[in-house]
Amino acid sequence: MKSPIKGVIIKELPVLKDERGWLLEIFRNDELAKPNQPLMAYLSSSKPGVARGPHEHKKQSDLFCFLGFSTFRIYLWDNRKKSSTFKQKFTFDCAQLKPTVLIVPPGVVHAYKNTGTTYGLVINAPNRLYKGSKRAQPVDEIRHEDNPQSPFKLKD
Repeated sequence: MKSPIKGVIIKELPVLKDERGWLLEIFRNDELAKPNQPLMAYLSSSKPGVARGPHEHKKQSDLFCFLGFSTFRIYLWDNRKKSSTFKQKFTFDCAQLKPTVLIVPPGVVHAYKNTGTTYGLVINAPNRLYKGSKRAQPVDEIRHEDNPQSPFKLKD
């Protein structure tokens, strides 16, 4: 799938199955531009109906992997004033059985919501450390979900 927002990458992942189960490659550094290569990774679980975001980062790129077990609706807004796609909004769904990687560059507001009926799993492998080295720096995040006047609303 191609995103209309400049710099956003969306890629469905092939699931390699055999008699033991399955495997999927989330990223390979020989296929990922250096600015997007991860420095850490974490796994989160979201209950049905739960949304995370919208928020954005000043310097951080996120490499999300929506693993499945549920369906996620993804919301993206280009908030980069110098971008050719400034103010563009894009919404799409990650299907339950189609693991998908989403790379979100700095300045792109993003959110996701579990629209399925069971827990959903998401891996994030950002290119910055949370709170910097030894967790000694401010968090690189602008949390729009805390602002009732925010133009970034999750509408289905």
